[in-house]
Amino acid sequence: MTIREQLEEREIEYLSPYATRSKDSKGRKREESQCDIRPVFQRDRDRILHCKAFRRLKQKTQVFLLPEGDHYRTRLTHTLEVSQNARTIAKALRLNEDLVEAVALGHDLGHTPFGHAGERALNNVYHFSHSEQSLRVVDSIEKEGKGLNLTWEVRDGILNHQTAGIPHTLEGGVVRLSDKLAYIYHDMDDAIRGGILTEEDIPADIRDILGNSCKERLNTLIHDVITNSMDSPEIHMSPAIDRAMKDLRKFMFENVYLNPKAKGEEDKAVHMIEQLFEYYVRHPEKLPKQFRDALEKTDNTREQIVCDYIAGMTDSYAVKKFHDYFVPGAWKI
Repeated sequence: MTIREQLEEREIEYLSPYATRSKDSKGRKREESQCDIRPVFQRDRDRILHCKAFRRLKQKTQVFLLPEGDHYRTRLTHTLEVSQNARTIAKALRLNEDLVEAVALGHDLGHTPFGHAGERALNNVYHFSHSEQSLRVVDSIEKEGKGLNLTWEVRDGILNHQTAGIPHTLEGGVVRLSDKLAYIYHDMDDAIRGGILTEEDIPADIRDILGNSCKERLNTLIHDVITNSMDSPEIHMSPAIDRAMKDLRKFMFENVYLNPKAKGEEDKAVHMIEQLFEYYVRHPEKLPKQFRDALEKTDNTREQIVCDYIAGMTDSYAVKKFHDYFVPGAWKI
């Protein structure tokens, strides 16, 4: 019996009856021989961790565009915090931690530069959703267009991690909720650090229910998810905590996500992304070879390939390309 097979047997003995077992995966689009050490979801987690799109998350906006400070979150640190929250919940509920971690690490691979401002810009010029784009990244962009060939369960969790999504596994449901818990926690923490908010600005009724600090609120939310989802076929919160969390999200949208102090530069970012999109649609020869080659495939439009390229850019690289194409350089002899 291989190490992988031993681990699969251990899952059968230990995991909740509602968990997704590695041995029962629906498989990959392209069949592969099994690893002798790692079950399929652990293997997916490793593929995501080592891919180029994952590394680029370190220079992509979470909330604050190009913040001057070492401690503000980026899209990479957000992803790691989602993963940590999700693993804590999954371990307590005896769900498949490898599947949870793979989905969490991959859920934002398709996010644009400049966060939701970049997503809004691409959606203005072409239908775009970062969850759908994350799936495109792992299916057909990474590894020079070959994709990572992930399992059905990981792909499903990545595609359905947003609020409107309905994951088909409890592990995907854990990540979907952990994403919200993470950004409520760390976006509030960053807003307080940046002077956008103070703790006292948060409505007292919300603090009375969830707690009087970012740490207390995260602790309350995670405990509530675990308590109410234990030995259950669904992931959910108690009505009171769920309502308070939604009220806090509404407060964050009104006071942080739409706050001119935090978002004053976003119109410039939107303009920049829209200009780059129009430029590459007119000049596809300027795209890297991988994306020019992708244009030869009949199921890809030029607009889709341009979106693929721009969505993969980091904040700083997008600024550089905009500067290259639209800012005149000094004349040289």
